[in-house]
Amino acid sequence: MPDLPTPQDAAEAALFSECWDAVLSYADLCTSGSLTANQLATEAFTLGMREARESDFAPVRSSGRRAARLPMIPLLLTAVRNTAAAWEAGGLGHKLDPDLRLWLNSDKAARYTGPPLQRPVALRGLRDMQEADASLLWLAEVEALPLSAVARRLGLDQTVVTQELEQVRGLFRDRCHRAHLDTPMEAECRSYARLLDAVTRSSAADTPDDLSRHLATCVQCAEAAACLRLHGGGLPAALAGGVIGWGGLAYLERRRRAAEVRLGAGRPATAEIDGGDPKESGGRGKVLRHGLLGAAVLISLVALGVSMMPMGGGSGDDTTSASHDDRQPVADPSVDVPSADPTSPHTASASAAPSASAGTGKPGHKNPDPEPQGTSSATASTGHHGDSSASESPSAPASCQVSYDLVNQWTDGFQSTVTVTTTQALTGWRVQWSFRDGQKVTQMWDATVSQSGGRVTADAADYNQSVTANGTLSFGFLGTWSGSNSAPYAFTLNGASCSLN
Repeated sequence: MPDLPTPQDAAEAALFSECWDAVLSYADLCTSGSLTANQLATEAFTLGMREARESDFAPVRSSGRRAARLPMIPLLLTAVRNTAAAWEAGGLGHKLDPDLRLWLNSDKAARYTGPPLQRPVALRGLRDMQEADASLLWLAEVEALPLSAVARRLGLDQTVVTQELEQVRGLFRDRCHRAHLDTPMEAECRSYARLLDAVTRSSAADTPDDLSRHLATCVQCAEAAACLRLHGGGLPAALAGGVIGWGGLAYLERRRRAAEVRLGAGRPATAEIDGGDPKESGGRGKVLRHGLLGAAVLISLVALGVSMMPMGGGSGDDTTSASHDDRQPVADPSVDVPSADPTSPHTASASAAPSASAGTGKPGHKNPDPEPQGTSSATASTGHHGDSSASESPSAPASCQVSYDLVNQWTDGFQSTVTVTTTQALTGWRVQWSFRDGQKVTQMWDATVSQSGGRVTADAADYNQSVTANGTLSFGFLGTWSGSNSAPYAFTLNGASCSLN
């Protein structure tokens, strides 16, 4: 790691080793090449370590606590985002991912550095926790480390770490609930705050229709719902999207893949340690320790390599990398990742946690943006989607009406929304249509997208599968066009034709 700050002691040297691959993985998402990623990671790592050291030497407040600070890895990831913003402001924006540049110049980015009470609830909730508790939550939920590894890293008792994690999750929920109540909000949001708290405390509670409609249109309350609803597997996505911001879900997927490599490669050595004879000779123990040290170095290198690899279908052709959406869910996201058609060069996958879709290779492959948009007026349920054939549609066909709205259009791109009204209740949905003029969908929110030629398939996200009878579902997307951009035709819902309003 050239040009990085010099570790002050052995503990900080170990910290460097633990955090560097995480920083480099996110920097790779933010840039247009590996050399640039290393440059951004090095600069951000230096900035983050300086901030951490300064906070360690900051005077203790009268309450007996130091000023609130994020745990080390999210602190360094925030430094990557801040360094990227400095590059954009300083004329080096051409080194960054184009979608990140758009995000940095939007109101979405301003939320992370603006007035404290306007920042995302997850960011404020994590920062308000004791650093040891916040580190346990982040390592287990976002970095996806086994609890035994988390316990060793934090010096915890492995026999009680599971119980401690449950307590920390509850603590995070309480902090987020308080942060949500402290947020300046409209009277309507304030009227739903107590109901939102009650509904998200129980996995069996149904979301009232009026609250569901409110969450579909209110970003602040939707973010709070994702943080407060600890059941359903949505916590990792809420943390990654709320703390990191742009690319949070893509980073989440990378870290899970890297953790799987570590766990798979390290299992034989771990079994030997746990099941070995504690009275083994000193010579054997010494050989074992040296072997484990070498294995640990190898595993770290392999994990870093995986985190830097494209996550598409394995093809080396970046021009066929899938475009994907990496949005933060608005309520009750699920850990299940919907599959998409691997044969389609335009496959995209956008789900809640942990879902960064295929295609983190460069160039022009990703559209991570955790900001939630509208959802269907329904409670959440989980499901999986397969290929685009109507025979495998997730629920029975329903009579429907479609409204297609062209929101905006520019020289070679456009933004549209699709709203579908169904006469029957749905427990899952798939909307399909065809383009006449060769338009291509590049990003979609509140649904996962795949495209084959002019035929587009939009499947429900994990958090908006259910739609009530005579209810509506909606999603939006960005696309490209050339020559003409006429409206699509042949809309279907779960294989049944829909009338176009």
